[in-house]
Amino acid sequence: MCEIKFQEDLKTLGIPADEKQLGMFEEYYRLLVETNKVMNLTAITEKKDVYLLHFLDSLSLIPAAKEAEINMKDTCSIIDVGTGAGFPGVPLKIMMPEIRLTLLDSLNKRLNFLSSVVKAGDMKDVELIHARAEDGARDPKLREKFDFAVSRAVAPLPVLCEYCLPYVRVGGYFAAYKTAAVDSELSEAERAVRILGGKTVSTQFFTLPGSDVQRAIVFIQKCAKTPKTYPRKAGTPKSKPL
Repeated sequence: MCEIKFQEDLKTLGIPADEKQLGMFEEYYRLLVETNKVMNLTAITEKKDVYLLHFLDSLSLIPAAKEAEINMKDTCSIIDVGTGAGFPGVPLKIMMPEIRLTLLDSLNKRLNFLSSVVKAGDMKDVELIHARAEDGARDPKLREKFDFAVSRAVAPLPVLCEYCLPYVRVGGYFAAYKTAAVDSELSEAERAVRILGGKTVSTQFFTLPGSDVQRAIVFIQKCAKTPKTYPRKAGTPKSKPL
């Protein structure tokens, strides 16, 4: 029953799924709850809640980008910063299999879990990187190399900008998943966005299908290279936001 509703909700978002993709989500859920018994991946384990609050929420980027008139190509490169249990990166990869996805997290045990998810889904062009966000962004192989950086439930927006914008190429976008009460964060992040070479171009507000859960996605375009002094050393963005 949950899978049928999920399929209907995806159609509401304008994202049709085939049987293979639905099966991949089913296996993802199975691995998530099984691993969660021995490792703290998520506090949300009820199937209907995982499908709504993790899977659908992650996929809301696709219609949000379209609504914002941002071209999210099937072959774009995406880095999910602080991916945790794989949200939003893995659901996006399931529905857009041609994207080149990088999952970055500071805990190796989470990446071990994600490796099993990637293997179970036979996903191609997925790279797993064990690093703090600040450290990874100073790696020449990663810095300003991505069309999109995404992040969900990681930190307040001024901090997230310093974590994520250094990964985005000039002309690309940072998409921050937020609650609908994002206005104060937007004003607090203005200085950080400007310093890091970005410009806030759109904030898309929406309600997840079949629920009263209100969400927002903030799109920040990379307009200029991030100064070499950013990000600051690990821990500084969180303790002393720009």
